[in-house]
Amino acid sequence: MVDADKKQRCGFISLVGLPNAGKSTLLNALVGQKVSIVTHKAQTTRFRLRGIALHQNTQMIFVDTPGIFSAKTTLEKALVKDAETALGECDLHLLVVDVKRGITDEVENLLGKLKGKRCALILNKMDLIQKERLLYLAKELNDMLPFERTFMISALNEFGVQDIIHDIADMLPEGPWHYPEDQLSDLPMRMMAAEITREKLFLRLHQELPYSLMVETESWEDFDNGDIKINQVIYLQRESHKPIVLGKNGETVKKIGQLAREELTKLFDRKVHLFLHVKVRENWQEKPEFYNKMGLQLH
Repeated sequence: MVDADKKQRCGFISLVGLPNAGKSTLLNALVGQKVSIVTHKAQTTRFRLRGIALHQNTQMIFVDTPGIFSAKTTLEKALVKDAETALGECDLHLLVVDVKRGITDEVENLLGKLKGKRCALILNKMDLIQKERLLYLAKELNDMLPFERTFMISALNEFGVQDIIHDIADMLPEGPWHYPEDQLSDLPMRMMAAEITREKLFLRLHQELPYSLMVETESWEDFDNGDIKINQVIYLQRESHKPIVLGKNGETVKKIGQLAREELTKLFDRKVHLFLHVKVRENWQEKPEFYNKMGLQLH
């Protein structure tokens, strides 16, 4: 509830961590609605996504970044560069650590990048380890980099998430809100639709294939009765990948389309007519136009 006598606060908060630390799951829990796709595969997030939450007079703009890791491919390097850029643009940083993995060399590398910045520590998946180990891990990390706050949570179960919202609200600077009160994300609906389909592809396809594809919403048509017609293109890197995505008699891509359509219908609260087309664009990961569509820089 907004207090008319209190000054407004607004700030950008980065969610930083290794791939699969639970950043996207946490973002959805903080916002209270799905705004970022989540899969069991690492490096699912491909661009910075803002999720917006309110607490009294404070608007918190959470920035879900691609995981920071040792990049090898062109796409991975662009993802890491984008995530590191976010470190210099936010008022507060939340380091999300998977407590089961603990302090790895890559976590230590992240701690080095965060030195001198305002930071809070999020120990995620706390329900998966013993309390003694959790407390020791919190002490170890705070000895390496003193955090302003430490939170122990389970993003998947939404345990401890409200404590984060309540405690960090006063850590943000005074200033006007950047977004309308009812806006939950800065992601356009066309991109959200493409992301939902990409999530279903990640969940249905195995091994490395999902990393070599992208989804683009090619056209979007609103009908007078409220229905939406969406045409999307699934871009693959190799012709040999096409039969895998299509499946026998097209069954795989049909199932992916069905799952995406069902979720989009719930998300937009409107009937969605979704049509998927599969095309091959060899070495699309080396083409600047695809990175521009994702808001990334190739070099």
